[in-house]
Amino acid sequence: MDLEDVPGVGAKTAERLRELDDPAGALEREDVAAVASAPGISTGRAARIVRGAIRARHDDPGGFLATDRAREVYDAVLGLLQERATTTYAEHRLATLYPTASASRIEEVAAFAERAHERSLDPSVAEALADVEPIERPDDVTVRDRCLATADAETYQAATAAFPELPVEIVDDARGLADLARGYSSVVALDEAFAGVAIEGDVTVDPSAFDHPAEHIPERALAFFATNRASLRAAAAVHRRAGVDAPLDLDELEDALDDLAADGSVAGDEELERLNVAVDDLDAAVSTAESVANDRLRAAIEERDVTIEGADLLSLVERGAGVDSLLSRELADEYAAAVAAAREHVRDALALRNDEAERAVRIFGDEPTYPVERRDEAVSRLREALVAERDRRAAKRKRDLAGRLADLRAGASVLVRDALELDVELAVARFCADFDCTPAERGGVGFEIEGGRSPLLDVPFDDVEPVDYAVDGVALLSGVNSGGKTSTLDLVAVVVVLAHMGLPVPAESARVPAVEELHYHAKSQGTLDAGAFESTLRDFAALTRGADAKCVLVDELESITEPGASAKIVAGILEALHGAGATGVFVSHLAGEIRDAAEYEVDVDGIRAVGLKDGELVVERSPVKDLLARSTPELIVEKLAGEADDAAFYEDLLAKFDGDGP
Repeated sequence: MDLEDVPGVGAKTAERLRELDDPAGALEREDVAAVASAPGISTGRAARIVRGAIRARHDDPGGFLATDRAREVYDAVLGLLQERATTTYAEHRLATLYPTASASRIEEVAAFAERAHERSLDPSVAEALADVEPIERPDDVTVRDRCLATADAETYQAATAAFPELPVEIVDDARGLADLARGYSSVVALDEAFAGVAIEGDVTVDPSAFDHPAEHIPERALAFFATNRASLRAAAAVHRRAGVDAPLDLDELEDALDDLAADGSVAGDEELERLNVAVDDLDAAVSTAESVANDRLRAAIEERDVTIEGADLLSLVERGAGVDSLLSRELADEYAAAVAAAREHVRDALALRNDEAERAVRIFGDEPTYPVERRDEAVSRLREALVAERDRRAAKRKRDLAGRLADLRAGASVLVRDALELDVELAVARFCADFDCTPAERGGVGFEIEGGRSPLLDVPFDDVEPVDYAVDGVALLSGVNSGGKTSTLDLVAVVVVLAHMGLPVPAESARVPAVEELHYHAKSQGTLDAGAFESTLRDFAALTRGADAKCVLVDELESITEPGASAKIVAGILEALHGAGATGVFVSHLAGEIRDAAEYEVDVDGIRAVGLKDGELVVERSPVKDLLARSTPELIVEKLAGEADDAAFYEDLLAKFDGDGP
C-alpha cells in the first residue's frame, strides 16, 4: 500500500512518514508511537493516520456514524475507554478503534478484545505503566574530536550517511592521514589501502567499520538509551509484574542501564570516577598542598634561632647568595619535610596511583625555596597524563557499554511498544469489567438485548436498572416523561456502536443486526421553521434508500411540527423503513396516533409506569411488547380519582384517556 493511498495522508505527510525506518510496518501493526516519531506528526495526528490505514487495509469507506448524535454516542463510549488508560499513548491508540461495517476489521478487534478480557487487572502494573512513554529519538549527537577518513568518493558518501554524528574527511594519501591525526584525537581510515602504513598518532584502519558502528560512535547507542532510560526501566517493570514475555533479557537490560548515567556517560566505574575527580580537583589540590608546605616551613622558621657569624654573612653576600642558601644550610630537613607533606597531600587528595604519584613528585622541587611554589610545567604534565588516562578508559567503557546496548536496541523499542500496547488491552479489560460486558452476536434482522445497562447515565453504573429489549424491524417506543425512553435509545446505540467496533457490550447477552450505518436522531429542540422542516424531510427521504443496511433510532420526531401532521409524517417514514427492511426504534408520545395513521400494523412497545410514589414515577424500565404506555397526566388523574375529594370529577377526566395500558 502506497503511503498516499492512506486516507488523510497527502504528499507532505507521506514525505515525513518516509523518514521512519519502516513506515509501512508501523502502519500495518497500528503503531501510533512509531508514526508519531516522524518529524512534525503529533500523537493525535498519528492516531488519525493509523485509523486511515486501517480503513484502507479493510476496504472500509467509513460513514458508519451517520448523524451527530451517533457520533456523540461513539465519543462518549471512546471517552469511557480512554478514561481507563494509564498512558497518554493508550488514549490515542484507543481512538483507532471505531465502529465499521467491515467484518474483517470487527473480527480483528474482537480477537484483540478477547485477549484483553483475559488480562489480570493488577494495580501494580498500572503503577509501572505510569512511567512508560513512547521511545524518543535523542537530540542530534555530534562528535567533533574524532573522524573517519577515506580516499574514495563513494565510501565518503556511504560513511556520511551511515555516520552522521562524525566528521568524514577525504584524504589523498598517508600524509593526509597524518595531518588529520594532528587535528583529531583519533582517526579511522576506511580504506584497506591504508593498512600497514605507519602514521604517528591515534590512527586505525577499519574497512568494516560499517558493520559495527557502536565501536566507532558509541555515543549513538548511549544517547538512545540515556534518553529513554526511565521509560525502559518502567517497561521492564510492567513486563515483570504482568508476567508477560519480554523481547529481550530484562536482567541484561537493567544491568546495562545501571552502567549508564542520565547524560549518556558511563556510570558505576570507580576508576573512571577517580580519574574524573583527579582532573577536576588537580588545581585545588596543588594549591592546598602549597599552603600545607608553606605553613609547615613558616612554623619551622619561626621556631628556629639562626645565628650567622660575620665571616659567614660576608661570604654569603660576596657570593650573591640569598635566603634560599640560608634555608639550604640551616633548614634543609625542615624544607624536605614540608615538601613531602605537600606531595602526600596531592597524592591523597587525588587518590593517585603509584605511577601518577611519581609524576606528582615533580610538582614541588627538592631545592629549598621560600615560599614553596608549584612547578606549573609539572602540573600540566600530570594533568595531561590524567586526562589521557581518563579519556582512554572512558572511550573503552563507552565502546564496551555501547556494544552491549546496541545488541539490545531493537528489543528495547519493542519492549516499550509492548508495554504501551498492554495498556491499551488493560483499558479495554477495565471497561469490560466496569460495565459487565459480553461479546455481542451480529446478524439477522432487528436486535435483542438482555440485561443491558447504559454506561452513559449520570448515575453509578451499579445503580442502573437492567433493561431487556428486542425489536424485529421497526418499532414505536412509548412511555411517560422521564420513564427511560431516551436512555433506552442510548443503550441500543451503545450496543450497536460497540458491537461494530468489535468490542463487548454492557449486557448479559446481545444480538445486533450487521448494518453499515447508524442513524440516531436526537430530540428536536422545538418546532422547525418551513425551511428546516423541509430539510428534515429530505434527510429522511434519503434515509429510506438502502435502509436495509441501516439502524435508525429517532427520539420524538413529532416535535418538528404540529402533532396532527407529525403523526402522519412519522407514519409515512415508518412505512418506508418497514418496507425497506430497516431496523429501528422511534420514540414518540403520539404512538397511538401514528399507529392509527400507518397503513401496516406498527409494533408499539411501552415502558410501563406502574404509578406514582412520593411524587416520583415508578416504572418498569424494560419495554413491554404491544403496550401503548400511559402518559404522566393520566397517572396523576388516576391517582386523584382514587382519593375521596372530587373523585367523580377525576373519574370523568380519566374516562377521556384512550390509552391501552392497564
